[in-house]
Amino acid sequence: MNSKIYVACMAIALAAGSVAARAESSTPVKYSNSELKQMEQNAHTPEQYEALASYFRSRQQDFREQAKSEVPLMAWRSQFTSSLAAKYPQPFISSRNRYDYFMYETNQMSQKAAYYEGLAASAK
Repeated sequence: MNSKIYVACMAIALAAGSVAARAESSTPVKYSNSELKQMEQNAHTPEQYEALASYFRSRQQDFREQAKSEVPLMAWRSQFTSSLAAKYPQPFISSRNRYDYFMYETNQMSQKAAYYEGLAASAK
């Protein structure tokens, strides 16, 4: 019973936090892969590097929010580990894999943002 209350409270807190975060930030620009590759190839000024770093920080935040949204779902799915018709992979494993993927992407975006922030600082 306590775990159900805990999961419900976590879901409410995450939803409230994501609504507040989206209200504060403006809508980030989404670039296609070709546009992003072209921006990376043509970047030579500190402003261009800062724009790329800002883009990757916003993507990092997006992936972090998606990872946070998987936590309550993973907890909820982990309650159903023993059933008569066992499935593989178990549902909570799929949620855990999605969480791991989103955290991996968060780290990748952080590294790219740090790289471009470093280039912007050295170009000034």
